[in-house]
Amino acid sequence: MTIRILTTTPPCASVPEVYQDELLHSPPARGDISAAEWESLSAKRAAAHRQCAGCPIMVDCLYRAVVEVDVSGFVACTTESDRQFIREQLGIEIRQSSTTPYGTARVGGGPVSHESVMTVRQAYPKDTCHQLAERLGCSTSTIKRHLRKAREQKREESSPDTLLPTLPTVDAVLDCFDELASSQVA
Repeated sequence: MTIRILTTTPPCASVPEVYQDELLHSPPARGDISAAEWESLSAKRAAAHRQCAGCPIMVDCLYRAVVEVDVSGFVACTTESDRQFIREQLGIEIRQSSTTPYGTARVGGGPVSHESVMTVRQAYPKDTCHQLAERLGCSTSTIKRHLRKAREQKREESSPDTLLPTLPTVDAVLDCFDELASSQVA
């Protein structure tokens, strides 16, 4: 006896060039392109929408793209602005990960670690942010960012009973999706 597991590759993985088309991410205004270009864009979007809507993981993909991760591009039959509209309707705010790097690395010395800033702050508690920045060879905004991060961590540690925001149901996300004009494309 042979066991066969049928796996379906999502269309975004099997034909990624369709979903990575910049015009699907942020379509131009109707008046900015010719009638032929508009027709081509509409056909391309309808084809991508049909393939995406027929995907077996479309609902999960939509929910994750709206509620959990702020992805870019054409995902789950939606553009970035479509997903932002749904988030606004549901009162969802996606926070960037605290591990997200800010700005660019310093020239020469690399980025300043959070521990370095906190160590210098502890060693020189009366120094201004500008003085701490000079000691570490970084910008004042870097010092302020790390001190702000330390305050946020302290605040989170002192109030562990803070209620987590309630996440919307899949049905609520789908109801908002149904309100989009783009959900009727195909």
